[in-house]
Amino acid sequence: MNNCASWTVIARVHYREHPVPEFLRAHVAGLWHLRDSDPTAEIQTIYPDGFCELIVHFGTPPQCHEGGGWHVQARTLFAAQRLGAVRLRRDAAIDCLGVRLRPEASALLGTEVLRRSRERIVDLAVIDPTLSRALRAAASAYIAGDTARLDRLLARRFAAHDLDDAVARAVRRIRESGGQMRIESVARDAGVGLRSLQTRFRRAVGLTPKEFSRLMRLQATLRALDAGDATLTDVALDHGFADQAHATRELRRVTGLAPTRLRAALRTDRDGDAAVRLAAAFVRGRER
Repeated sequence: MNNCASWTVIARVHYREHPVPEFLRAHVAGLWHLRDSDPTAEIQTIYPDGFCELIVHFGTPPQCHEGGGWHVQARTLFAAQRLGAVRLRRDAAIDCLGVRLRPEASALLGTEVLRRSRERIVDLAVIDPTLSRALRAAASAYIAGDTARLDRLLARRFAAHDLDDAVARAVRRIRESGGQMRIESVARDAGVGLRSLQTRFRRAVGLTPKEFSRLMRLQATLRALDAGDATLTDVALDHGFADQAHATRELRRVTGLAPTRLRAALRTDRDGDAAVRLAAAFVRGRER
C-alpha cells in the first residue's frame, strides 16, 4: 500500500506504522499493522508505554493473561492503561490493526470506562457495540487500501471529545524529558497547580503524572538498550535511575528479564527468544 511506511521485520514479526492524517493528530499518535505468521508455544510480552489503543483482530485472536487466568481476546478491543506487561500466547497467526490514542485522548470512550478498564484489555463490543462494528469494517477497508473510511469514523468520534490543554502540555513535557522532569515543574509549565494537574491528568490519561513518567522512563531505557552500546550503568544513570540495581529491578519487574538478557534479546537474539518478539517490534517501531 502506498500509504504505509516500510515494514519492520523481527524474526517472523512484520510491523509497520501508517501516517496519521493532520486532522486526527491531536487525538491519534499512530496507526499500526502487525502480522506474525509463526505461532509459538512461548508466552510473548508487550511492554506498557502510556498509550491506550483500539485494536482489531483479523485472524484468530490470541489468549491474554488477565484476572489470574488465560482468556481468548475479543476481535475488537480497547487496550487501557497499565503498568505491567501484556502477556500473550497463541496457536495461530496474528494479524491486527491498532489505533494508538494520544495519552491526553485516552478517555475517548468515557472517563468511567477508562478508570474501570485500567490494567485490562476489554471487549470493545461490550463497551460500545456500534463503534465495535464500525471499527472492524473500517479497519478491514483500511488494510484493503481504502483509508478514508477509518479516517472518517475516527474524526466523527473525536469531534465530540474535548482535550484538556493543560494535560496535553503536561504529557508533552513529560515525554520530552523521557519521564525525568519533576511533576511540580510539569504542573508549573502546564499553568496549573500540582493537585489540579494530578486530578485532571488521571481523569484524561488514566494514570497519575508520576506513573506516566515512570513508563516514559521505561520506554526511553528500552530504546537505549536496543540502539546503543553504553554500559548498563550509564544507561541507568542517563534515564533517571538511582543506579544500575534500581534499573535492573524496574526492568525485571516489567519485562521479566535482567537488562543484560533484555539487551541481547532486543538487539541480537530476536529469533531465539520468542518472549520478546512482539515486544521488540513495538519498542523499535514506536520511535517517532
